[in-house]
Formats: sequence, C-alpha cells, structure tokens
Amino acid sequence: MSDYTNAIEIDGLTKKYDGFTLDNVNFSVAKGSIMGFIGQNGAGKTTTIRALLGIIKRDAGKITMLGKDLDTNETRIKQDISAVFDETPFHESFTPVMVEKILRPLYRNWDSEVYHGLMKRFGLPEKKKIGKFSKGMKMKHQIAAALSHHAKLLIMDEATTGLDPVVRSEILDIFLSYLQDEDNSILLSSHITSDLEKIADSLTFIDNGRILLTGFKDDILLSHSIMKCTKAQYGELEREDFVSARVTDFGADVLTADRKNCEKKYSGLVFDSASLDDIMQYYVHRSEKEWV
Repeated sequence: MSDYTNAIEIDGLTKKYDGFTLDNVNFSVAKGSIMGFIGQNGAGKTTTIRALLGIIKRDAGKITMLGKDLDTNETRIKQDISAVFDETPFHESFTPVMVEKILRPLYRNWDSEVYHGLMKRFGLPEKKKIGKFSKGMKMKHQIAAALSHHAKLLIMDEATTGLDPVVRSEILDIFLSYLQDEDNSILLSSHITSDLEKIADSLTFIDNGRILLTGFKDDILLSHSIMKCTKAQYGELEREDFVSARVTDFGADVLTADRKNCEKKYSGLVFDSASLDDIMQYYVHRSEKEWV
C-alpha cells in the first residue's frame, strides 16, 4: 500500500493565454478511484492535463501526484504514471515491436511480458505498422504501452472519442480491471458522459477554465434534478433555486442543484432525474439563466 491519500492534488492551478485563462483550478483524485473530468471542447481539460504532465509551464498553483510535488519530483513521478491521448503519439511507420524497443529503456519497471500479453489479448499484430491500424487498434495499443510499466496513475485525454460502442465498452472494462489494484487510479477526461456514468467514482466539471462542480458522481446526480414547470409555475420560482431554465412556449425544464430542498419548497412540481449531459448543458447556460 502507498502512503498517500490522493493520486492527484491540484491547488490553485492557473495558466493564462490570450483569450483564455485556466483560473484557480482545484480538485483531487482519490487513490484507487476513477475521476471523470468533463466539459465542452475548449473548456480547459487538455490544458489542465498538459500542466499535470509538465508539458506546459503553469503561472500559479501547486500539483502533487502520487504523494510527490511535481516541481521537485517530475522525473520520479513520470516513472509511475502513463498518459493516453485521443491520437497515438507513435509514428505511423513504427510497429509495436519497435515501440517497445523505444520505451523499454525509459522505464525502470518496463514489463515485456505484460506488453506482449496485452498485445495478444487485444488481438494486435506486433509487426504491423501502426499507421495501418484502425482507430480502435491504435487506442488499444496506446493502452497496452501505458500499462506495461506498472503505472500507478493513468491520465486519459479523450481516450474513447471516436471509437465505436463495442470498442469503448471493451476499453472501459480494461480500466475497471486496472483498478482491481487499489493503489491504481485514473483521471479520465471525456465529453462522452455516458461512459463516465458507467464507471466514474467522482466527477469534476470544468467550463471556460473554471471548476463548476467536483465531488462524488452519485452525490452530484442525486442532488441535481430537472423540475418540470408550466409557465405559471416557472414564474413563481426563486432564481437562486435553479442553475438555468430551458424555456418553451408551453413551460420550462429547470435544473436545480438542491433537489431535496426544492422538493419541499415546490411540492406541486414533477422532479426528473438529471443525467450528466443535462447537468453539463444547463450549467453551460448558467449565465444566461434562460435558454431555448
């Protein structure tokens, strides 16, 4: 067992660009869990992940991974983490055999038996050029490489985007199998919320560079609800009781973040469960308050 509680701790992460700022980002990923990192394209997910991986220099904030400070332990940390992206980082002319020759000297815990075992499990030809692989095969190969040095933390940036449902389901099963070791953890960035509803333990929702929600998935889903209102009922709602409202000629669907309180306060309304897609959509429109 490792002696840290959180696989990732981000405190006050800030990065400024022209036209976009990652603004005082704070969240943590508990050891042994999967955190879903959700948000629209351009919300700041990839920028956050690049800061975690040391690809970009942050303007402010502290990052701790696997109990170690990133600023003073980056080399050591990178021995024990893996990153998987939506596009393969390996040159199309490489074969999986060639990739192993490159990666094996880089990782002290590289395990050829694991690598070749995963290649066989995934049905990947080891001497075929990666450029000839399908998108699903490329993703499986990335995951095989990521798991072959016994990484304790996987950081996935849109790893299931563009994959067919069968391949996505297979990859999600791989993640769950990986977490059978309670020292292993995953940060899974995705805008495919249905995947995260299946496997995530916790969620962090980022929009326009700011964290809007972070916590246990089940708590977030239970606390949010869509109130079904007539126009008259909608007019009686207090604005502080809801995130935003989708208004039509016939009434309004209104998202609340405090279902328990609103069920008491507005007992005549129908309260429907809110999906992660619903929550994302209504929060994105929070500044408008009303939308169509």
